[in-house]
Amino acid sequence: MSIRITGTGLYHPESYITNEELVASLNAYVAQYNQQNADKIAAGELTELQGSSAEFIEKASGIQRRYVVEKDGILDINRMRPKLQQRSNDELSLQAEWGVIAAKRAMENANVTAEDIDVVILACSNMQRAYPAISIEIQSQLGIQGYAYDMNVACSSATFAIQQAYSAIKTGARRVLLVNAEITSGHLDFTQRDSHFIFGDVATAAILEDTENKTGYEVLDIHLQTQFSNNIRNNFGFLNRCEDAFGEGLLFKQDGRKVFKEVCPLVAKIITQQLEKNQLTAEQIKRFWLHQANASMNELILKYVAGKEADLARAPIILDEFANTSSAGVIIALHKTGHEVQNDEYAVLSSFGAGYSVGSVLLRKKVVS
Repeated sequence: MSIRITGTGLYHPESYITNEELVASLNAYVAQYNQQNADKIAAGELTELQGSSAEFIEKASGIQRRYVVEKDGILDINRMRPKLQQRSNDELSLQAEWGVIAAKRAMENANVTAEDIDVVILACSNMQRAYPAISIEIQSQLGIQGYAYDMNVACSSATFAIQQAYSAIKTGARRVLLVNAEITSGHLDFTQRDSHFIFGDVATAAILEDTENKTGYEVLDIHLQTQFSNNIRNNFGFLNRCEDAFGEGLLFKQDGRKVFKEVCPLVAKIITQQLEKNQLTAEQIKRFWLHQANASMNELILKYVAGKEADLARAPIILDEFANTSSAGVIIALHKTGHEVQNDEYAVLSSFGAGYSVGSVLLRKKVVS
């Protein structure tokens, strides 16, 4: 068998927010908060909030802007979250809508139709609802038979889903549609200086199939690993109301320093072991499509794996435009720069995130004339 990624698709909303716009909103919120709570801050009951700068954001992350589902609500200092319109049960959900757009583009790139696909997997950090599964809604909208399911391994969802797609094809499925619809601005606290800039909204899709007659990225090896950590956490869930848990502390939180220190060597170790297992050296890998969370993290991982003198272009960065798009980031990197890999050259697709979870997929480009 030659199971390949034969097509990818990308969708992002038109609205985007620059670092300068985001900082202006945060700083206005901080000034208002500190003024309204001056007495409590003076008494030591509350901590004075600190503002930020566009320069700090870019230096800390490499991010310059991010696409968002809705801009005005995020920048409104009396709201600080997207302002969305609730849809009826008879309308296509927002997450499914985005997934369908990305899926159609991937299907077109792979030259397949709904009749050619047997499985749909929606893999992402946050689902719009618990059930019915968003993936089944996407499946229905596209007219695909077979089965569909949702899965979540946070930012590693795409690579973990590739394993699921690979296994499905090994056991009889003709083709799998993988969708990563990440409306991450919904889980972000835009009042928090250390995290308000991290995420962006996007949807990606990919087609996997067993074929030797199509150009694509052949899946040679998959390595998955998880270990529990509270350093990246989101406590928002359906039990919150039963616990009378409201307000701060339920959305995305991370200890960025610990994540940087612990995740970088872990990812580098897994990639290195994978290459050794497949009797390859780092020099033979044309592109490292790494999770798009932080430019400095990717630079350090590349140096661990390929050496201090490694050309940074070998690990393309797309987060300057898109920010951290969770599971979708590695697919965007492949989608945008896959043409840089030539026939029979190797690439590594590696994602990492909350859990901790790490997924690494070894690929080989196969070009069919």
